[in-house]
Amino acid sequence: MTTSMPASERLGSHIKRAEQALNSAKHAALKPAGLTVPQYAALLYSSEQPGISAAALARACRVTPPTMNTVLKNLQERGFIERTPHEWHKNVLEIRLTDEGRAVMAKADARAVRVERALAAEFTDEERAALVDLLGRCAALLDSVREG
Repeated sequence: MTTSMPASERLGSHIKRAEQALNSAKHAALKPAGLTVPQYAALLYSSEQPGISAAALARACRVTPPTMNTVLKNLQERGFIERTPHEWHKNVLEIRLTDEGRAVMAKADARAVRVERALAAEFTDEERAALVDLLGRCAALLDSVREG
């Protein structure tokens, strides 16, 4: 029995190709707003959850805490976010968008949403629901393989 498998038969290759194409499209869309994809993701989650911590933001964006700290440092230096101590947990910094951060987020989000809508329009409602379900199953299985 052979253990080799052609790349064309590896689902991971197809998933990776789609992920890379999505990241490239979003990178191109976000470039005029002056943001990278990780910076945009951090602003997006921060705008949806004002006061989020860096650790929670790293989990939401699926990056390591050190990577998120680098992203946040850059966003703070550019005046897009502010980090203030939590009211009760002084060692936890809450992240909030500044007015400038909200403005750049609005510009970037309009462009990113165009990419997402174009992608969604490629599928029927049923296909989109099936794709979301299938990708969720992929993630659940791969999480169990990693953990097991």
